Amino acid sequence: MRLTKPRFTPLSDAELTPEQAEALEPMRPGPVLNIFRTLARAPKALVRFNQWGGYVLSRRNDLPPREREIVILRTGFLCKSGYEWTQHVRIGLREGLTDDEIARIKTGADADWSPADAALIRAADELHADQFITEATWAELGRHFTDKQRMDVVFTTGQYTQVSMMLNTFGVQLDAGQTLDPDLKGS
Repeated sequence: MRLTKPRFTPLSDAELTPEQAEALEPMRPGPVLNIFRTLARAPKALVRFNQWGGYVLSRRNDLPPREREIVILRTGFLCKSGYEWTQHVRIGLREGLTDDEIARIKTGADADWSPADAALIRAADELHADQFITEATWAELGRHFTDKQRMDVVFTTGQYTQVSMMLNTFGVQLDAGQTLDPDLKGS
């Protein structure tokens, strides 16, 4: 985590304006995560953010959920986003990743991956470093994924780069009961 305390504290239910409460309504019932309670300070932005994020995390994204989570986790790790990493480890496990695979995501594309998984990690690395996927990686993605899936790799990496920027800069802290991965402490 880059910051040990939030720059914007997550809003409590008692602090919400009617517009903020309406923006958070789709997350209810149940606990509303710190990311959303923080972004509710800009309710119009939160509503639009959730629409695009909803696409990336839905079945409209043609990447299979496991592969989508590889891209999200690699992006979150590269962006040093402890919050993002913590949230998506749980999701990745639910979507079929193993603890070993999640650990290897930190290492990168050369950590004993299938060619398809290595191409996803390499694509996330290249987008992070240069905002561009090289011809070689693009071609390798094309051996394993459709054109729409390759587009969704870019959409997913872009979305989670943005999310990581917000989380890191706003200092969004982990939700209750979560533990920060030691590799992301003091990043």
